[in-house]
Amino acid sequence: MNIHSQARTTPKMREEIHASKGHMTLAEAVHFNVSRSTIIKRQNRDNFDDKYHRPHQLHTSLTPLQEEIVAQLRRSLLLTIEDLLVVVRGLIKPEMGRSS
Repeated sequence: MNIHSQARTTPKMREEIHASKGHMTLAEAVHFNVSRSTIIKRQNRDNFDDKYHRPHQLHTSLTPLQEEIVAQLRRSLLLTIEDLLVVVRGLIKPEMGRSS
């Protein structure tokens, strides 16, 4: 099980917090060394694992087919990013930016 590196609570602590639903939140917050709002939040959750902080859907400027073409160009021609951008702007998408 992966635990977020900056997590103040572990899954076991979160389970204990959830099980103590209805008790004084201030005393629990002091006991677990977290804020009162964290106690309230954890008492209302049924899942004790860390949530992913990565976007679930990445936004891209290209269609999947265009992405595959660009990846193949990069692998076969061994172009730098700047050279690849020139090729992509010329052949696939003229308004393509470097960050995309």
